[in-house]
Amino acid sequence: MPNLSRRSHLPEWMDGEDVSQAEYSACMTDLAQVNTLTLARRPTLAFVDRALRNMPANRVLTVVDVGFGAGDMLRAASRLAKRRGRHLRLIGIDLNPRSEPMARGVTPPGMDIEYRTGDLFAWAPDEPIDIIISSLVTHHMDDDEIVRFVRFMEERAAVGWLINDLHRHALPYHFFRLFSAAMRWHPFVRHDGPLSIARAFTRADWVVLLGQAGVGNVARIRWWFPFRWCVQRFR
Repeated sequence: MPNLSRRSHLPEWMDGEDVSQAEYSACMTDLAQVNTLTLARRPTLAFVDRALRNMPANRVLTVVDVGFGAGDMLRAASRLAKRRGRHLRLIGIDLNPRSEPMARGVTPPGMDIEYRTGDLFAWAPDEPIDIIISSLVTHHMDDDEIVRFVRFMEERAAVGWLINDLHRHALPYHFFRLFSAAMRWHPFVRHDGPLSIARAFTRADWVVLLGQAGVGNVARIRWWFPFRWCVQRFR
């Protein structure tokens, strides 16, 4: 068992450059099921829903999902907007070139989502961004990258931003090891899931990171069941 008193920096298998498209797609399919079973989308959808409720009905919000993976969060946001009788401009950007074909392949025709491959920091959007969201992305970054990411969101997101990621704790670490084996999920998921938890955060970690990013006095840290830390900023 790793030392959970601090963040692990061991690499995840899924981040390897030699991962095939088939392996990646199979892994992301299982991760989408993990996200459903662990209520992973709930904090992010609550954040988007709050933004919709606080804006005029004729306002079309531009939402950018950083590290969209299989695109399941963007599709869930699209369904939420439809239930509310609203429209969102939904954009996903992911550094991994395997994400875009995977997400496009499972997105229903007519669901208007723009998937893009590239480096967020090199991206020059053609219009202002209202909301930036990221789910289970920051644990893939080192601390300096997280600070840069938070500063980027604070500068670019006109309405607000949200980070939804894991709580580093022994209970979810051991539970996921057993549960993922019982579910017979992809070997990448069974290996990377506990490692993701070991790479994740405590509240104290976020206090330090937000302070370094210069937003410690305006960003809110909230714990969500089961074992999530969400960091958010509303203007």
